[in-house]
Amino acid sequence: MTYTLIPVSSVTYAMKSKSILNRMGYYCEIERQEKGSRSGCGYVIRVKDDPAKILPILNAGGIAARSWTTAER
Repeated sequence: MTYTLIPVSSVTYAMKSKSILNRMGYYCEIERQEKGSRSGCGYVIRVKDDPAKILPILNAGGIAARSWTTAER
């Protein structure tokens, strides 16, 4: 399955992102970023949904989410 990984600037923003998305009906998880990644604080939000839907929700909630990557699990 393909997931979208959205880096955030702190673990606090990761928890806030999860709360916002869960309230909107989106399932997500907080994960540690893979070693060697240069963006964010070391945490990402993992979602199955389209990033074109997720990023505007996070931005409207005050989370500066601009980038994303995909990963297979």
